[in-house]
Amino acid sequence: MEQSERDILIRCQHGDKEAFRTIVRNYQRMVFSLSLKMLCDEDEAKDAVQETFIRAWQNIGLYDIRRPLSTWLYTIGTRLCLDRIKSRRRFAPLPADENALARFAADTDSQLTLENNEWISIVRLLVEKLSTMQQTVFTLSQLEGLSAAEIEQITGLDATQIKSNLYVARQTIRKQLKELGYE
Repeated sequence: MEQSERDILIRCQHGDKEAFRTIVRNYQRMVFSLSLKMLCDEDEAKDAVQETFIRAWQNIGLYDIRRPLSTWLYTIGTRLCLDRIKSRRRFAPLPADENALARFAADTDSQLTLENNEWISIVRLLVEKLSTMQQTVFTLSQLEGLSAAEIEQITGLDATQIKSNLYVARQTIRKQLKELGYE
């Protein structure tokens, strides 16, 4: 962690709200990205981001500044998203979801940037048959690019459980893509 972030965190732990605003500005996109990928709902993701930072502020005194701040925020955000997922019914992909995936797969432009609703459609379609933990591990590993060690800290799973969940998630998604005509 760079020294300036460490100083900002120490100020936060002493109640400096302006310092915490800096943390929010620096990490809100990361938390939103995670929340959107896990919840597949833009409004719900925005709510999860707000709640993540509220909980972070409320617990900043417990944060160990020797550990990566991003991992701590991922942990809070992931747990919030899991709680939200558990409290709602599982969603079913819509016909428009398959159309969004087809458009994405057909586009050869490597600079393609997805609109949030298109991303939601694709993720909703691909993760429909995954368990909540498989979704979480897949999102953290494949979509957020976190290491197994970081995923262990965030989820509390051990390395074997992470590998197992990731393997099943990949196999399930691969099967779904094959059924949709994508190799």
